[in-house]
Amino acid sequence: MATLAVFGIGYVGVVSAACLAKDGHTVIAVDIDPAKVAAINAGRSPIVENGLPDLIAAGVSEGRLTATTDIRAAIHATDASFVCVGTPSAEDGSIGLVYVKAVCQAIGEALATHPGFHSVIMRSTIVPGTMDKVCIPILEAASGLTAGKDFGVGYYPEFLRESTAIKDYNDPGLIVFGALDAATGAHLTALNKDLDCPINLVDLGTAEMVKYTSNSWRAVKVSFANEIGNIAKAAGLDGQRVMAILCSDHKVSMSPYFMRPGFAFGGSCLPKDVRALRALATGLAVPSPLLDAVLVANSAQIARAEEMVHASGKTRVGMVGISFKPGTDDMRESPLAELAARLIGRGMDLTVYDPFVHEAYVNDIGAAGRGLDHDIGLGDRLVPTIAELIAKSDIVLVGNRYDEAILPLQAALGDRAMIDLTRIKPGQRSVGSYEGICW
Repeated sequence: MATLAVFGIGYVGVVSAACLAKDGHTVIAVDIDPAKVAAINAGRSPIVENGLPDLIAAGVSEGRLTATTDIRAAIHATDASFVCVGTPSAEDGSIGLVYVKAVCQAIGEALATHPGFHSVIMRSTIVPGTMDKVCIPILEAASGLTAGKDFGVGYYPEFLRESTAIKDYNDPGLIVFGALDAATGAHLTALNKDLDCPINLVDLGTAEMVKYTSNSWRAVKVSFANEIGNIAKAAGLDGQRVMAILCSDHKVSMSPYFMRPGFAFGGSCLPKDVRALRALATGLAVPSPLLDAVLVANSAQIARAEEMVHASGKTRVGMVGISFKPGTDDMRESPLAELAARLIGRGMDLTVYDPFVHEAYVNDIGAAGRGLDHDIGLGDRLVPTIAELIAKSDIVLVGNRYDEAILPLQAALGDRAMIDLTRIKPGQRSVGSYEGICW
């Protein structure tokens, strides 16, 4: 078993640390935020994610998972480090590397006095060329050592989806990593050897590109499905049925999860990664009209939903879900949060039911409201039950699908106008006071 440091106790970092500890490795989670470190050491999860609290509690109680703010101590006590810090978009849409550069500098300084060989493995999402042009030069300058010789370097992208991250860790659809040296490649291969998935060991740049290709492809599929759905509805057809039939052709690797007409995409990955890949293409003087259109189409889908609510003439709106997807409290670039802000800006009285976001607020989790960049007084708009939401609304706007809300929403159809962005019942079509965004 390995002894590993995980830098960044954010979403990817804390899930990775807990799962690695579950697999029997000794893990030291590292962050500059004392509150996150204290939460881990107390056996508590700093974020809301299915199954994560139990994994953290078990890892801490069994002595395999600890957390610290001491970067040097963490590096010196481990054989390899996983870097899982954020890469938010810069003002021009390109990738933001402030956190990546800072952690590479700190790790490099610690490597200067490390007694043995240590591999630095980046998991943060970075555009092709970042390892070679940014990370490695910083690590070498700070340590006075040579990458690939005195210390190892790897890039190991993650494909964890929020709300199903632990399941994705245990049953990945894709494993790819790049390594500058044989020792790091062997180390990453050993970590993944028991997973039922092909292992792709490639160069650093290819691994970086695969991550962006994957995220941009998912973003393209969401917008493509929405456009087909909008056209199908205008032609009197059921867009979801059209796409469901198309997705039955598995020979072209269709993914029903994304190829499903509905609302806009959001979250911490797809929007910023499409922007970053566009910026990279611009820098290389390569036209990217489809990627340009993806973001235009995604924004148009939010505007479409806004106009549907406005056209109803109702002003008391009950929104089901505000996080960027069901099963998480994450609101980073959530299209539902954007829609909520627009409706409030039109003077509408908005109430929100979202059990995961509500849980974060009730438990006073430090990250409550994480990623929400709209000043909408969300804490005061949240209600604990779907029944209360329906009672306070003239029109219900269904953004995320929650199982416990389906029957009450169906029962309310005759009494409340409803705009459905996710489809609460398979096959349901726009009729009467019910309107689906793409069907």
